[in-house]
Amino acid sequence: MKVNGRSMRTIWLAGGERAVEIIDQTRLPHELAIVRLSTLDHAATAIRTMQVRGAPLIGVAAAYGVALAMGEDASDFGLDHALATLAATRPTAVNLRWALAEMDAALRCLAPPRRFAAARERAGSIAEADVASSRAIGEYGAPLIAAAWRAKEGSRPVEVLTHCNAGWLAAVDWGTALAPIYRAHGDGVPIHVWVDETRPRNQGAGLTAWELGQHGVAHTVIVDNAGGHLMRQGLVDLCIVGSDRTTAGGDVANKIGTYLKALAARDNDVPFYAALPSSTIDWDIEDGAAIPIERRDSREVTHVEGWTDAGERVAVRITPVDSPAENYAFDVTPARLVTALITERGVCAASRAGLLELFPEHC
Repeated sequence: MKVNGRSMRTIWLAGGERAVEIIDQTRLPHELAIVRLSTLDHAATAIRTMQVRGAPLIGVAAAYGVALAMGEDASDFGLDHALATLAATRPTAVNLRWALAEMDAALRCLAPPRRFAAARERAGSIAEADVASSRAIGEYGAPLIAAAWRAKEGSRPVEVLTHCNAGWLAAVDWGTALAPIYRAHGDGVPIHVWVDETRPRNQGAGLTAWELGQHGVAHTVIVDNAGGHLMRQGLVDLCIVGSDRTTAGGDVANKIGTYLKALAARDNDVPFYAALPSSTIDWDIEDGAAIPIERRDSREVTHVEGWTDAGERVAVRITPVDSPAENYAFDVTPARLVTALITERGVCAASRAGLLELFPEHC
């Protein structure tokens, strides 16, 4: 996608292919900072502190983390340590577990001297597959936006509401929920995006708004609780969100607050779609109640970070000093509230039967 008019990805090989570089998403939208990762600990810290975030990108970053680890210690102990260290960074996004399993399968039977090169190659192929998958999600999802435009008979732009950040910053390129928006925008469909701020880390206000603006897509940032009001006023034509884990039964775990948007959409007859690559599907879980929900540092709730007009980055407390806080990072939207799932193989019902139509190898 575009940054200052030039194409850019979120992660790439660097340092003679013995390191990777990333966009530090904790510095956006006010500073575009590039960080070099050259060790396993660097990669684990980047994932844990959300310098990289978004289910697809977490998986790719973890794959590269294994490759970096093999450059340090390619023994069986080194491989086991890398897999365990990276698996502990974020519990909800299933792409992390999937990518680590892929790396383990590619490396386990190789002699240690061959592991670094093989790990680098496999991580690169996972990254390229993510780009292809995201592009395909855009291709399959864009007709849904075009259909909404035709139904409006050109009266005004298609109004799309999204939550959190599921754009190219959440993947290697293109993204998931925003990929259909970028594709439709490129096809000339007039679009306006309502961007939930997405407390407590404000990924919508800080990241989604930034990348939409960079790519020239019309958008407006709203507070999280405004979505229902907009739907009641007829100002939302469809909702598209991402997913950090989708069960085999079609339940969708996504950033906290997604469930409330789905409820409002159902009450107002607004289609509600979840866009996701198949690496996000957990075929071992049928019911979303079994998905582990990450609970993050309460400071993300009690404090808010921002930049002063003078360009200084500051954190300020917004709650009473003695008030406790809980920080549930995700919630689960049951399949009955999801109009359809948008995947790299097509659009399907949010159900086991619907998913198996596209992915029969999991029967």
